[in-house]
Amino acid sequence: MDLNTIEAVARPRARDQLPVWTAGDAWLAGGTWLFSEPQAHLRRLIDLTDLKWPALTINETGLSIAATCTVAQLDALACPPEWIASPLINQCCRAFLASFKIWKTATVGGNICMSLPAGPMISLTSALDGIATIWQAAGGERRVAVADFVTGDNRNVLVHGDLLRQIDIPLAALKRRSAFRQISLTPLGRSAALLIGSLTGEDALALTVTASTKRPVQLSFAGIPTAKELRETILQRIPDELYHTDVHGKPAWRKHMTLRLSEEIRSELRALL
Repeated sequence: MDLNTIEAVARPRARDQLPVWTAGDAWLAGGTWLFSEPQAHLRRLIDLTDLKWPALTINETGLSIAATCTVAQLDALACPPEWIASPLINQCCRAFLASFKIWKTATVGGNICMSLPAGPMISLTSALDGIATIWQAAGGERRVAVADFVTGDNRNVLVHGDLLRQIDIPLAALKRRSAFRQISLTPLGRSAALLIGSLTGEDALALTVTASTKRPVQLSFAGIPTAKELRETILQRIPDELYHTDVHGKPAWRKHMTLRLSEEIRSELRALL
């Protein structure tokens, strides 16, 4: 869709060339949502393409994902064999249920910044203890866990002019045994519940609940809980009002599927011990 209110497009090549943020500005990365509907309030786009951030960087501390990395680039990453959690990358990329055109354009950062409950890049990076680096509009930067970055449906910690720079995944998280479960109301529908569990220690279990809830919810257990303990913890930690509702699923059904999928994950990971 043409954005016929745009009067200027800025193309900075470095951080010190980023223009002063004003009302009517928008960051442009993939633009798959930005160009999908009218944006009558916008007057200027700040194109991040010429910043040329490396899409993916593997180093001794883990994996760094640039906010401008596309879904296709992430899905094509050849991971080291010791990253036994790497199948989560492909599983979450496919949770988009999008065409190859979207895959080649949509960005990891854009999906996280949209902060929709069904954002699969939120699911992936939250479950892998991702840390987001934010370039602050007032200068400097801050780091925040992706699980805390998203605060609700289409809400996050960014203030006007803040820019998500990258997400860093620690090596320890990439080496965990993990289990993935996702369900949609229809065969090609948006995720109504997406849960990821992982073994974080000898017997410790971490469970990340997304899509069914308005924001990510992370639960930690010192050992593999019993089915009853897991169910009771979810019922206590996720109040009914936190479950999301839209045409892709009602809260009661999302709650039921969260309980069901979490038990499947618990059973799968327990069998690995």
